[in-house]
Amino acid sequence: MFFRDIIGQQEIKRQLIQSVKSGYIPHARLLSGPEGVGKVALALAYARYLSCSNRSEEDACGVCPSCIKYDKLSHPDLHFVFPIIKNDKKKKEICDDYLTEWRTFVLQNPYFNLPSWLNFIDAENSQGMIYAKESDEIIRKLNLKAYESTYKIMLVWLPEKMHPACSNKLLKMIEEPPPFTVFLLVSENPDEIISTIQSRVQRMPIPPILPEDMDAALSSMVSVDSERSNLVHLANGNYLKALELIETGEEKRQHLELFKLIMRNAWSRNIKNMKADAEKFADWGRERQKIFLTYAQNMIRENFLYRLNLPEINYLNPEEAEFSVKFSLFVNEKNIEELMEELALAEKHIESNVNPRMVFFDLSMKIAVLIKKQ
Repeated sequence: MFFRDIIGQQEIKRQLIQSVKSGYIPHARLLSGPEGVGKVALALAYARYLSCSNRSEEDACGVCPSCIKYDKLSHPDLHFVFPIIKNDKKKKEICDDYLTEWRTFVLQNPYFNLPSWLNFIDAENSQGMIYAKESDEIIRKLNLKAYESTYKIMLVWLPEKMHPACSNKLLKMIEEPPPFTVFLLVSENPDEIISTIQSRVQRMPIPPILPEDMDAALSSMVSVDSERSNLVHLANGNYLKALELIETGEEKRQHLELFKLIMRNAWSRNIKNMKADAEKFADWGRERQKIFLTYAQNMIRENFLYRLNLPEINYLNPEEAEFSVKFSLFVNEKNIEELMEELALAEKHIESNVNPRMVFFDLSMKIAVLIKKQ
């Protein structure tokens, strides 16, 4: 990944390049921002530029020995930490046990999210975590001398997924690392990182991708200007979402259909159908259940805005908008906060391994009460 490959983010690129040129290299950076804005891509481009032996004013050279190794993410002084699933049978306990899969996955497309990574490694219902044992590996690697480059770089994707024991053990290493060590923490929920780590890193917020940059990135995939303009609006600065919208996958259509069923059953107070739909929900994997509940929260928000007639900040696709013409009438000032709270609570319960049938049925019953508030 080069700086030139990253969609937009011109000011962030400028700051990162200037820091290298000026010799100001913070020992720990936290790149934080929403999904799909290019945080991992920026971290990789920065690491490559920092390690390049023949860098130009604007990017790494691409031909030096360091860059050749970065093409395969196999540079010996570049280390990765990321959420994994423990698999005792296959003897997979630390990130290095998944390194081959990780390199393949990131090289396919550096714009990704946790569910897509977990799906890539066949995590099924398991939730990814950076386990306590990983801290020993990090400390061991960073205490070794650099092999080829001046800097040893530790890229940690989603540090908020660290086990508390791992986070606490790394405090001293992050605060006082060996010379020429650089931590690059890439986070979507930085407030979930323990405060003692947050205080030891330099934050760099990464904003959503600008509409004009998104439009340029999608131009080779969507030739019709009006269609592309709608995609740019719906993506709202998230390139990953733009790709998902182009694919219009079956899974998203199923999410919309299930959302419709929930709300129709809630309005009619059809207990029998609520139980049947709870069975459907329980058959989905835990990550997909969480994705659906996030989707449902977004639909509630969008319907509230739809009712207020605020098209400039409304992000419904045509199928969702068609359903929302009538449904938005039931999302109002009296129930929106409670609806959002109940959906968020259900998501939290799923993450805590509560029985999904119970979670879904209880949620449906609560929505049946709230949706009648006018």
